[in-house]
Amino acid sequence: MTLNRKRDHIVINQLDISYRAGGGRELHAVKGASLTLARGDTLGIVGESGSGKSTLARALLGYMRSGARVAQGRVMVGGTDVFALPPKGLRQFRGKRAALVPQNPLSSLTPHMKIGHQLQELIRQHTDLRGSEAQARVIWLLKRTGLPDPDTIIGRYPHEISGGQRQRVVIAAALTGTPELIILDEPTTALDKTVEAEVLQLVKELQQEIDATLIYVSHDLHVIKAMCAKVAVMRAGRIVEQGRLARVFSAPQEPYTRQLIASIPRISDSGPEVPEAASEQTGLIIRNLSFRYDSEPKLFARKRTTAPTLNDISFCVDRGQTLGVVGESGSGKSTLANLISGAIGGHSGEITFDGERLVGKAIMRAPALRRRIQVVFQDPLSSLNPSLPVRDILIRPRELYFGQTRRSAEQDLRALLSEMDLAPEVLGRFPRQLSGGQQQRIAICRALAAEPELLICDEVTSALDVTIQNKVLDMLLRVQRQRGLTCVFISHDLSVIGKVSHKVAVLQRGELKEFGPRNHVMLAPKHAYTSALLKHV
Repeated sequence: MTLNRKRDHIVINQLDISYRAGGGRELHAVKGASLTLARGDTLGIVGESGSGKSTLARALLGYMRSGARVAQGRVMVGGTDVFALPPKGLRQFRGKRAALVPQNPLSSLTPHMKIGHQLQELIRQHTDLRGSEAQARVIWLLKRTGLPDPDTIIGRYPHEISGGQRQRVVIAAALTGTPELIILDEPTTALDKTVEAEVLQLVKELQQEIDATLIYVSHDLHVIKAMCAKVAVMRAGRIVEQGRLARVFSAPQEPYTRQLIASIPRISDSGPEVPEAASEQTGLIIRNLSFRYDSEPKLFARKRTTAPTLNDISFCVDRGQTLGVVGESGSGKSTLANLISGAIGGHSGEITFDGERLVGKAIMRAPALRRRIQVVFQDPLSSLNPSLPVRDILIRPRELYFGQTRRSAEQDLRALLSEMDLAPEVLGRFPRQLSGGQQQRIAICRALAAEPELLICDEVTSALDVTIQNKVLDMLLRVQRQRGLTCVFISHDLSVIGKVSHKVAVLQRGELKEFGPRNHVMLAPKHAYTSALLKHV
């Protein structure tokens, strides 16, 4: 097989990757995948959870999970048969010629090593630089990726820098060997839109500088449109459609591709219907709310006072309506949610719900009040007990708040699962045995099992594929209408906020920059910061 290394830089030919399952069965994660890319091409891989996106992309690094095997096919990068490389050759190939930028930089960086030491280790592995030359290269990489004050950053641990800064460090790590192939696997999922735009622009510039081939795996089709010239659509392990992005997005040939594109939420779409008032009483009222985190004092040192995380916030949300809360990292979104739910206490000002003041931590509140306010978290897998089956996870709120027996509770839970389009069979499974979309719906079910009146959703769809995201949002809207729920919905995705919100609050550095009806804020913003956020959508 003769290859033109420039024209045929990446060649995947009839690739099958399978996993061993129970009972001797073999499950195919990738089936008959074929594609060809020239040096410097940009390809986006899209599809729902379990479609094989990450498996296909990581096969280009010669990586497969335990129990997987290449049933047939080849993966060629720059004329090299990746799966034919010996272990030493594969180690040299990874990082030097092909690099990965993963989804979660905090879990991919070594937590007990300072940033500078981690990058120097990679430089020693993939280059001939040592000592002061290696350190100078670290500083250059951090400057090139737009990190402020690299001399300070190198002395910090991963948890001591922001999410956007950690993602830039991971990009710098990927560039230590000047790779010819860069694979990005959902690298901006947890970033707000302004930081995401900066990171994406940086990746574009660096990719063009080193003439690398770029493969971007994402469920965010807005990001794929911004980054890639070509796109491959995967479903159930197969590439069902591929081609130039402009053609695929404007004239998709496959029904599944059309479904994906139709599921993209758009700010121009109309928001939810305004429900009839459940009562004349306003649901959630915030008056002059302020809060600051006081840093822990060192031994024999005076306690230092930090800047306020929230400063003089005031707004109100009617019963049965949804407040969308947007803003960049560190704007105070999650702090606001934590104060309402009682995860933290110590605020000044006033929070009331349905006429009842919310003071202090949840543990200090009456059980009836705790039941009325429930939270759905961003990462369902880490918020669901991994050692318990779904049945026990969902029965617990019914036992705790209503004193139900297990048999009685399970009957109610089957109706709740039906509301969320989940089969009763999931009750016997553990969280890790469910897809991402199923896990998030179980997390929502657990919150709804307490029959709350106020539901707080903190970035609940950020890790979901667009079709599953759409289903979860539609379910939430339907359940809200049926139950008259008041909701606080936090997200960095303004398109999602536009779909679910009746009112929108825009936070920046702890201050409320804009608040009002959805259409006023999203379609005719008055504040420059709101306009800047919308510009990046």
